[in-house]
Amino acid sequence: MKKLLIILMFALVPLSLLAQSALAAGDGPSKDMLKGIISEVNAVDRTVVFQKDGTKELMTLTLGEKMQPEDMKMNQKVLINLDKHAEGKVMKDVSVMFMDMTASKLIALLVIGAVGGLLSGFIGSGGAFVMTPAMMSLGVPGAVAVASNMCHKFPKAMVGAYKRWKYGQADIKLGLVMATTAVIGVQIGIKIQKYILNQFGGAGSNLYISTVFLIVLVFVGGYVFYDAWKLARGGGKETVSKLAMTMQKIQLPPMMHFKTAKVTISAWITIPVGLLTGMLAATIAVGGFVGVPGMIYVIGASAVVASATELIIAFVMGAWGSVQWGLSGLIDIRLALLLLATSLIGVQLGALGTTYVKDYIIKVVMATTMLIVAVSRGVKIPGYLIDLDLMSPIGANTLALLEGISFWSLVAALGSAALIIIVAMVKGMTADRHSKRALAGVNHG
Repeated sequence: MKKLLIILMFALVPLSLLAQSALAAGDGPSKDMLKGIISEVNAVDRTVVFQKDGTKELMTLTLGEKMQPEDMKMNQKVLINLDKHAEGKVMKDVSVMFMDMTASKLIALLVIGAVGGLLSGFIGSGGAFVMTPAMMSLGVPGAVAVASNMCHKFPKAMVGAYKRWKYGQADIKLGLVMATTAVIGVQIGIKIQKYILNQFGGAGSNLYISTVFLIVLVFVGGYVFYDAWKLARGGGKETVSKLAMTMQKIQLPPMMHFKTAKVTISAWITIPVGLLTGMLAATIAVGGFVGVPGMIYVIGASAVVASATELIIAFVMGAWGSVQWGLSGLIDIRLALLLLATSLIGVQLGALGTTYVKDYIIKVVMATTMLIVAVSRGVKIPGYLIDLDLMSPIGANTLALLEGISFWSLVAALGSAALIIIVAMVKGMTADRHSKRALAGVNHG
């Protein structure tokens, strides 16, 4: 335990230096993105009186052509994007930053946190591929969902990393090497997300998040599912991929040996994997979908070691990403705490489950959940395209149908993932108990 804490403390040293530079540079929201409260609406003049967050300054803003006075939310904290190309203070987009917390939404967030934690401990991903879309389905703006999820996941990842390290599965050295480049990727990803939010508003941010989700989930999920199918047909014995074997033959100094992963490889091979992991983590709050497959198919670690090591990376870049999103004021601490409350329990159960299942089960859970969530996000894209005038409007019934498909496919993803993990864990524990009884009977005889 002491060794793990010392190594993690050293990993956070570069983060503190980066934080100082970010604070000095004032890496906050663009001047075209305003946070605050709308106190008055003038339907005749099509203007609103806006009080900027943290000040007593009152501003008069003009509604954009497609904005309606009756849609303005009074006395609630909102995120406003101004039209850069219009003269004066013209609003381009407005969204409520912090949704109303009802009893049903509170329960939903606790359930989402529990299942997300279960997935996190089992497959190594932070669970954001479920949590971020789930929060967006509850009415949370995309950028706030990403920021809040990243804030909740680094303490959860720390707990999961420690549990998996205790089981002898996490490669601390590999995790910290990749985390170093992942932090740089986080910086790049945050700048991309802020640029899109500033240029295209909340609808643009939601479209970007959903599109990237769809592409990454279909491509990576499809490949992982195919690999798991081959592995199951071959009796469940995992082999190193041809790509990883090729990468391990590249003798480009510095060469690094990772004891737990049982891999010796050039440090330069880990750089692109770490960068992409960080970029995805910052832009859509999901890095494990690149990090885990990257460690399996590019570096050559087993699925168990890769999923455990990803939790170390998630802790480091989650801590750094939280600082950056905190500077922008986009974290809803209520969401972060509610998710964390149950995910800390789920992550430990998920970590325990990995000790009783074969490697391909981890891949099956990852792939199945990814492909179902891809459907959930994909059907939301037409609505975002319509909001941005990139697609002709469609009927209200069709939009309602797409909303229903999005919601229920997300429920299916949560339910199927939890069911697969629990069934596999129970079977593994039962088999382990029977083998111990049989061994005890032989020894007694």
